[in-house]
Amino acid sequence: MLLVSEADIAGSYCPPAPKPEPGRPGLIRLLTTLKRNPLECWSEEFFEEPVARVKLPFLEALLVHDPGAIRHVLVDNAANYRKDPIQRRILSTGLSDGLLSVEGERWDVQRRTLAPLFARRPVAAFTNAMLDAADTLTARWHGLAEEGPIDVAAEFTLLTLNVLALTIFSDGIGGDFDEFRAAMNAYFGAIGRVGALDLMGVPDYVPRPGRGRLRQTMAYFEGVIDEIIVARQRRLDKSAEAAAPDDLLTLLLRALDPSSGRSMSAAEVRSNILTFLSAGHETTANALAWSAFLLSQSPYWYARVRQEADAELAGDRAGLLERLVVTRAVVEEALRLYPPISALSRAPEQADTIGDHHVKPRSLIVIAPYILHRHRRLWDRPDAFDPARFLAPAKAKIPRFAYLPFGAGPRTCIGSSFALQEATLVLATLAHRFDMQMLPGARVWPLQKITLRPAHGLPMRITPRSHA
Repeated sequence: MLLVSEADIAGSYCPPAPKPEPGRPGLIRLLTTLKRNPLECWSEEFFEEPVARVKLPFLEALLVHDPGAIRHVLVDNAANYRKDPIQRRILSTGLSDGLLSVEGERWDVQRRTLAPLFARRPVAAFTNAMLDAADTLTARWHGLAEEGPIDVAAEFTLLTLNVLALTIFSDGIGGDFDEFRAAMNAYFGAIGRVGALDLMGVPDYVPRPGRGRLRQTMAYFEGVIDEIIVARQRRLDKSAEAAAPDDLLTLLLRALDPSSGRSMSAAEVRSNILTFLSAGHETTANALAWSAFLLSQSPYWYARVRQEADAELAGDRAGLLERLVVTRAVVEEALRLYPPISALSRAPEQADTIGDHHVKPRSLIVIAPYILHRHRRLWDRPDAFDPARFLAPAKAKIPRFAYLPFGAGPRTCIGSSFALQEATLVLATLAHRFDMQMLPGARVWPLQKITLRPAHGLPMRITPRSHA
């Protein structure tokens, strides 16, 4: 049985994770492991050394997990470090015109245009939509709980897609919602694979496994989204400002670059909607899944979150997020142990020096939040679940570049506040209304695809609380 005792008050519970190997794997084993689960490739030295060099037959990589060196790459000299070819290939299908993929001046323009959409006040305005989605999930769980165990990992993907439907497309996605959800699952199952062809630098036009299916999925997405954009633009052309739906799609279509006054093209709007769907769907769902799992294994922290939720959810919705301090700390600790994006990579345009290491142009720089968040030099009990790290006064002592669940620097995730707000509100709502406990004997294991997800789902016994 997975449940632990209240000794976890001191943060003694260490959730499932690959045990780092004492030595680096050979090439064949590395390629095999990359195909199965890249998270299992990391050896002990990476969790102990601030910077480590890795030489492969096809490329040279520098693994950087020193906060000062990370700041150099992502902030101080960020202009020299672009997304590397492997990352660009992963993001190219459907997202090539969006904020996540574009570089240079195109990125500057889009970032300036989109940043106001994710400022504090617009994100706070989505509180009701997020709580409405949590209410919908609650009603669904009341029905499913009588039928047996529930895979909450799958349920959270449904919830986060529902939140996006309410906040991006308040008129609805259109067509078959289940078909759209299935296409999203197929998309995340196909992208994010790094194989031998990528490591050898084989050109992108050489076919990769699954690419045909991925193109079919993207054609479906683009067709659905284009129909929604056309319908909304017609409505905006006919409607007064006050009558326009107050959602992200309206904001996107009306967004203007503060410097030039230019609006985004149809391709840019479509790519950014796909980017928001991709980043906001799978990553937030996984953050919620890991948070729920960790609470199910920690009676002490489950009780603290529930006590907070019972008190605060009964109050005014205004300022609710700021009052859910313990719940947010649990989410932040889940993001430390299981960061949605477990590795970032960059390629220097010009030669540079990182610490004592010379960096050649077009080599590979890897910053792995999964390693960084468990680094022996940066964290006390790095493998233990302890949300107290993110409560005052301990939180203020965390080095700025030792915790990167959403990246850092100019290219930090623009929707990080949206994701944290959604995960915190939903987790508090579910802790208030249900007991969530893993099935005895259920196997839990982190699997790295494009995001870090539970490999076998999270089958839980969900019991409604009578007074809630």
